[in-house]
Amino acid sequence: MKTISHEALFWRKLAHWGASKGPEWWVRYSPPFFGWAAAALVPSARHAVHNNLLRIRGAVPRARNASEILATFSTYASCLAEALSTAEVGPRAPEAAIVGLEHAHAAFALKRGVVLVTAHTAGWDIVGPLLARDHALPMLIVMAQERDGGARALHDDVRVRSGVHIVHVGDPLASISLLRHVQSGGVVALQLDRTVVGMRTRKVSLLGGQGEVPEGPLRLAQASGAPILPVFCSRTGYRQYIIEVFESISLTRRADAAELDRAATELAAVMTTFLQKHPTQWFHF
Repeated sequence: MKTISHEALFWRKLAHWGASKGPEWWVRYSPPFFGWAAAALVPSARHAVHNNLLRIRGAVPRARNASEILATFSTYASCLAEALSTAEVGPRAPEAAIVGLEHAHAAFALKRGVVLVTAHTAGWDIVGPLLARDHALPMLIVMAQERDGGARALHDDVRVRSGVHIVHVGDPLASISLLRHVQSGGVVALQLDRTVVGMRTRKVSLLGGQGEVPEGPLRLAQASGAPILPVFCSRTGYRQYIIEVFESISLTRRADAAELDRAATELAAVMTTFLQKHPTQWFHF
């Protein structure tokens, strides 16, 4: 019998309806229960979260491990509900405190555009809309395509109405449009912890072991002269987030392999530091 994927359009529509039309108490309190249900019903995702936590903080007692797995799924569900209502106005709009704003100001002051890198952590989906709204920045978010086209279109529509535009990995003309966008002073946001088959990557030390980061952000910064700005987000409460901005990294247009490796290593180190502070807010599953 054909089963419905947890990413399918039906479930995304249901989540969107609840997030945008449901009463405030429903949006606030119901997501954790759906997250816990997903942890029980999707063993592959549950095992991925277990492995992620093991990489971040090592082995812990079984009870603590179970609690942190449930906390990860609970936070994921809450973030999904809040992201799907980002375009709404009034009390539904998320709020975020920004730590390290001086690093963002320094990068923007160069007037060469910005290559913003982040990870799939709590609230990553609202970093772009919030920065675009608060700083009047033209922003493009680069994402891998979801398997379900309808679900992707629904969520992309929410993102566009929130003030950002989406470019999906796999478009043969994407690199040209991204470079032009940065050179015109815009911001391109990419994820460091997501790679797809065929994507060029660079090997790094990540979370105490071997890892890799996509080469695309490095090449885009090299070609455009734009600084790479690491920005990560965590959820602190209902529609409440903290955006942490780290010092930007620059590459020369003639950067060799050693310079690219250095930049990749610095980005991996920043991401490791952030994930170790927020182990249950990494949605790499």
